[in-house]
Order: sequence, then C-alpha cells, then structure tokens
Amino acid sequence: MLKRHSKRPRTPRFAALTSRTASWSMNRRLAAGVAATAVLAGAAGLTAYLTADTDQPAAPPPPTSTSSSPSPTPSADGEGSGSPPKPPSTHDPVDFAKAAAGALWSYDTRRTTQPQHLAGLKAWMTHESKYTDWDSVASQVPDPTLWSRMHDNGQYATAKIAEGHMPQAFTKALGDNPGAITEAYVYAVTVSGKQSITWRGGGAGAEGRAITLAVQCRPDRDCALSGVSPRVAP
Repeated sequence: MLKRHSKRPRTPRFAALTSRTASWSMNRRLAAGVAATAVLAGAAGLTAYLTADTDQPAAPPPPTSTSSSPSPTPSADGEGSGSPPKPPSTHDPVDFAKAAAGALWSYDTRRTTQPQHLAGLKAWMTHESKYTDWDSVASQVPDPTLWSRMHDNGQYATAKIAEGHMPQAFTKALGDNPGAITEAYVYAVTVSGKQSITWRGGGAGAEGRAITLAVQCRPDRDCALSGVSPRVAP
C-alpha cells in the first residue's frame, strides 16, 4: 500500500492479508499441527478455537504515529536487513515462536524481492510434511503486485517482540495428558509485539501485533515452524 494524504495514514501491514487463512481446508489445518493438539485429552476446545473459520479477522489497532513522525529505531540486526534471519537453534517453543513472529513482521522491500523473502521464511518450516502448512505462512506476505508497489515506495518494517506464551487451553490440555504431545511435538504459542513501518519521504507508522503459531520441537532436533493459526488464542 502507498502513503495516503490523511491525518492518520493507513500503513501497509501483513495482518491485512491474513484473511486468506480463512480458506484453509481441514486437512491443511491438521497438517499445520495446530489441530494436532486434539490428541491431548481435553484439547477439543482449543482445536475448535484455533481452526475455526472467520468471515473477517479481528482488525488490529490503528497506527500510533503519523507521516510526520520520525522513523522507528532500526532493529538490532540493522535497518532494512533484507531477507528474514535464519531460524534460531533452540528447543524452547516459546523462544522459537518469538523469533518467528519477528521474522514474519519484518521485511525490506527495498533490498529483497517477494520470492527472496518467501524463500527466507521457508527455511523456518518443519520438514515433516504431515505437520507443515506453508500456505498459512506464505499468506502473511504481500502478493507480488503489492510487494512491487511497496518497493516503489521504499517501504520496510521492523519488529519488537513483547512476550510469548502458550495459550491457557493448550497448557491445560498438556497438563491433563502430558504424554499425548509426543506424537507430533507441536505446540501452540501466542506472541505479541509491535511492528514499525517506514516508507520514503519520512512516512512512518507503528501498531501492536499478536499471532498464534504452531511450533514443532522434537527432543532430537531444533524447533521449526508448523504454521500460523487463523485466530489468536489467549
């Protein structure tokens, strides 16, 4: 999206594109691993919540800054660092989910093409086809046409992660039957933070973000991303 002449500019954001996830098939949702939590005793409520279709995703808060605001502080790995960073080496699903959310909320259309950005994100995915839903992750990224317009406007985004946690329904189900997780080792993790967006001419915006991710963490390997839930679980 492009800068608009208004008191509160409408900043392009990945959240606006997540409505595509509402078209997930049940098989793909199961593959994502989010619905795999159904193997946990008492997890039916969480599964229904995470996989339920919605006609319209909840709208994120409006940007908190205007086009006259200064640009956001660059992230630790550098302003406009290009492709997403490599996934961290960790066995902690919350730590991994926080890093993955940061990768999903950060981009630099000035230095990276849309296919390059997607290729960087694909490196975060689990290689187990039964528990991966690449479409749910790719749908977080603007399509090639929009990406091109964002490139023309010199747009990039950085992310600051506030916190991450496993949803209450998931932790309850896991506590009721801790052995059930050993089939898929897929965990639901909700992450919150802030995305700051900058574009040519001094334009900038920022907004709070939240996302629920499905993360696979088998004991013998590093964590990997399984998919993105169409809804945010508390």
